[in-house]
Amino acid sequence: MSLLVYLIVLAASGLIVGALARLALPGPDPMSIPATIVLGLAGSFVAGLIGHFVFHSDGAGIIASVLVSTLILWGIRRSRGQGVTPYNHRG
Repeated sequence: MSLLVYLIVLAASGLIVGALARLALPGPDPMSIPATIVLGLAGSFVAGLIGHFVFHSDGAGIIASVLVSTLILWGIRRSRGQGVTPYNHRG
């Protein structure tokens, strides 16, 4: 596999995991697409480390990656002072 194809697949998987993490938490997220990709890649990396050192497995699955990405997103929101709140509906 060439390096370019590898980077495209890596970015696509980061986007999918990051988007699922953003969907898991209600509320607005002022994040760009590159920030979503980085969120997904960070979650996948940390989940892989946890899987390797705790469970002695070769990698993390999609569920663990989305879970860790969701926790990272929650931490980002908490550092901004937003918390987890649903969209404000007037009515």
